[in-house]
Amino acid sequence: MSTGFAGPHPATQSSNSNCKLISLARRIMNAITTFTTIEMTEKIRKSDEEWRAQLTPEQYRITRQKGTEPAFTGKYATSNEPGLYRCVCCGNALFDSDDKFESGTGWPSFTRPVTADSVETETDSSFFMKRTEVHCSRCDAHLGHVFDDGPAPTGLRYCINSASLEKTDKPE
Repeated sequence: MSTGFAGPHPATQSSNSNCKLISLARRIMNAITTFTTIEMTEKIRKSDEEWRAQLTPEQYRITRQKGTEPAFTGKYATSNEPGLYRCVCCGNALFDSDDKFESGTGWPSFTRPVTADSVETETDSSFFMKRTEVHCSRCDAHLGHVFDDGPAPTGLRYCINSASLEKTDKPE
């Protein structure tokens, strides 16, 4: 459509500009999302000396050496306060108090992690048993074990050491 001037019709130009802006906005959002995803999933690596300086001896023994606290001794074993349970080593969000239940085992128990990406699992064959170890997906801190004897809706029981957790307020 010609307007007598060189170039496209103003309505066409406006439409093309809007499309270019939307396309640019989408590319920026994709870049931000990709950067955030990469940043959030990047593993935290520290030397033993750095972990020892950051953690209490009990936290170090449990999270870095795959230890276990005695049953019924952890500060979150019977806690019913609302909150978000984070990794004591790196702050990664792990479990929500809404998914916590009393299992009678003496350790904090949850039906599921906050997100599927919050924790990772691997087979643990120590102590002449075969169990599934749970560790933080961000820093590989040992958290505890997961068993298939939990309540609905998942049927899972994430049995977690209190010393590997730090409870914070839930985000608004």
